Amino acid sequence: MVFYFYKMRVISTNLASSREILWKGNKISTGIYKSPVEGHIYLKSEHVENDLIADRKVHGGIHKACYLFSSQEYSYWKPLYPNLDWDWGMFGENLTVDGLDESAVFIGDIYKIGTAEVEVSQPREPCFKLGVRFGNQGILAQFIERSFPGFYVRILKEGKVSHGDPISLISRSPVELTIKEFFELLFSKEKNQEKLQMALSNEAIPERKRLKLKRYIKKGGL
Repeated sequence: MVFYFYKMRVISTNLASSREILWKGNKISTGIYKSPVEGHIYLKSEHVENDLIADRKVHGGIHKACYLFSSQEYSYWKPLYPNLDWDWGMFGENLTVDGLDESAVFIGDIYKIGTAEVEVSQPREPCFKLGVRFGNQGILAQFIERSFPGFYVRILKEGKVSHGDPISLISRSPVELTIKEFFELLFSKEKNQEKLQMALSNEAIPERKRLKLKRYIKKGGL
């Protein structure tokens, strides 16, 4: 059964082709320069078909197969970077989504998108390539402070996703930890112990990331 919790809808499907950038004197390949495509895209178990993944150590894979970002966030960022050539896909997202709210999406939520089924796995953490895309490494701190990062999903059922497809909630996570809460937890100096324990108990978060967070548990916290 599919539950309709709140309205989210795909307004753009975006892919990247190979592009080289100069970083610290070296040429490297990146897939952050995504742009809208006609027709559907296909979500596979570890990546989006025909999308460039330049560094598989930090992109793609089971827990980062597809990246979703809110279309509403564009109205915040455009005035800050008015000289850029704006289009959907600017943040490297595969799916630009209308109605996406990180404060209302739990890690571990399961959604139907097109013919695919996905599980929310983790927020996007910005890296230097976002800074290259925007021509300013200062955007990394701005992105963290803004705290609406979009999120990655794990593909439970491969399938096609098209422009206009609704995103429908199938089941809610048993752990009520939102994407926004977890993102803020990751970057806070003083870790909220309640949220930290929620993160450690959430099996939708990659095990490697949970193990790293264990070091922040205060004595007597477990």
